[in-house]
Amino acid sequence: MTFPATEYQERVGRAQVMMAQSGLDALLLTTEPELRYFTGFLTRFWESPARPWFLIVPAHGNPIAVIPSIGAALMGQSWISDIRTWRAPDYVDDGIGLLAETIREIGAKTIGIPDGIETHLRMPIADFRVLQGLLGSKIGGDAGIMRRLRMVKSEAEIAVITRACAVANRAFARVHEIAWVGVPLSEVFRKFQMLCLDEGADWVPYLAGGAGQGGYGDVISPATDTPLKEGDVLMLDTGLVVDGYFCDFDRNFAIGSASEATQAAHEKLSDAVEAAMAIAKVGATAAELFHAMDRIVTGGAGGSDAGRLGHGLGMQLTEWPSLLPADQTVLGAGMVLTLEPGIEVGGGLILVGEENIVIEEAGARYLSKPAPRRMPVL
Repeated sequence: MTFPATEYQERVGRAQVMMAQSGLDALLLTTEPELRYFTGFLTRFWESPARPWFLIVPAHGNPIAVIPSIGAALMGQSWISDIRTWRAPDYVDDGIGLLAETIREIGAKTIGIPDGIETHLRMPIADFRVLQGLLGSKIGGDAGIMRRLRMVKSEAEIAVITRACAVANRAFARVHEIAWVGVPLSEVFRKFQMLCLDEGADWVPYLAGGAGQGGYGDVISPATDTPLKEGDVLMLDTGLVVDGYFCDFDRNFAIGSASEATQAAHEKLSDAVEAAMAIAKVGATAAELFHAMDRIVTGGAGGSDAGRLGHGLGMQLTEWPSLLPADQTVLGAGMVLTLEPGIEVGGGLILVGEENIVIEEAGARYLSKPAPRRMPVL
């Protein structure tokens, strides 16, 4: 487990208070971050879609894991003591009978499953229909309980995210070792991941970016073999993981030289981040952070095709909330966010900046080391 058992037990206690308020007898959880949030069960085995995994959080008492037998040994190292298993994959009954039996045993009549934006059900729909038929219980949404719980991080979680940011800071400080005129972008991507691992990342599940004359076309493309050229802007955006938690921020680098127009656009990104930091306080809203940045990068036009200018961060690369006009989520102490303004530089090209911050009682604090106002030249 990443944290002491008390951390997970306190999470269960908070969930059970919310469940009582919402009239739920149990939560049924099926995805990696949901299970890990309450158990500490950390494994890369979720990359295989062959097996479903279930966790039941009852209204009273400790969670019950209903999982494939291949995961019993690792789950046994967590604080969870009630672990029920079946041999999976099972083409006849892939854990559904055992899951229904467990739910009936605890007497749950109203069961909540996360069902809002940014959630999904990680089990076959056919099996879910079978489960509904077996239970006769009311299965509905979780009243936003998981979202509310995960949106506010504990001090222990913030400390781990801070460590992840520090790893990325050190890797970005070494980009001059791998990028210069003539190096293929694909090679830069591979070697930057190596730098992240060398600096202490457990793995690097996300790396995107781009390179082009004075800017780039988007921020999600995989690398090509095109060599870097004089006047290119290289952007690397990494979501590396330390102890199961992400950082997520990018950095821009000028290859050989940068025009004053390019540098001015880069400075506007810093201005936008600073404007959001100035109002990122307890009681502000996600929408207000959006507008603070948007006024600088578009003149208040309402954003771009990216749709938002930041998001939550934690066990997943992107979490609730989104920094966009429609999101009226009120910021509270313990929320970890990205600030991600983008600016158009002409010719269909853009520059994007991104920082990671935490909301505290006294205001916001950077977790990533802020990018310099002037774009570094390699």
